[in-house]
Amino acid sequence: MLRIFAMVAVAAFGLSGCAFWLDKAPVGPKAPEVYSSAPEYVIGPGDSVQVFVWRSAELSVLVPVRPDGRFSMPLLQDVQAAGKTPSQVAADIEAGLKGFVREPVVTVIVQTVAPTGGGQGRVSVVGEAVQPRSVNYRAGLTLLDVMIEVGGLTQFANGNDARLVRMSGGRTKEFRVRVADLMKDGDTTANVELAPGDVIRIPERWF
Repeated sequence: MLRIFAMVAVAAFGLSGCAFWLDKAPVGPKAPEVYSSAPEYVIGPGDSVQVFVWRSAELSVLVPVRPDGRFSMPLLQDVQAAGKTPSQVAADIEAGLKGFVREPVVTVIVQTVAPTGGGQGRVSVVGEAVQPRSVNYRAGLTLLDVMIEVGGLTQFANGNDARLVRMSGGRTKEFRVRVADLMKDGDTTANVELAPGDVIRIPERWF
């Protein structure tokens, strides 16, 4: 009887030990941190910009950048935009409005980017997307937006080993993006902000 009890006790301990190790088993390394902040864009001719002037709705406008690189808005006829970042243009507008508005606070947002031959105003998806192609860049464009436009992943895609290729400071940088987690599991932490000229490469899964 004691022998049977001992065997039962050992078995129970073994099972509980297995459960303990299963609970504590490592789940694998976490995915590397994803690059999620796009560098500030340099405005070009043909882009459209939204100008917000705080407490002055009559001065807040959506305007195109002319071929000469400038745009016009109420009180200011020729604002140089091409070759500058939105924050630089906002600072110029604030300086120009000081003679008309008390302590002007200005925000400039690029709403649409003019497509160019070099693809600077587009985001491209290559590889295992249902419809790989280029998408026009717009303000606030994200990985999720682009993947919806290209129809998502193919059945052969290795979405979590996708790469985001970006030019930054004259150098090409590459970041891993978890497209499968984003599209199939709805993991919004895998969503990233995109920049004009970005390329998303989606490899094929090896079986």
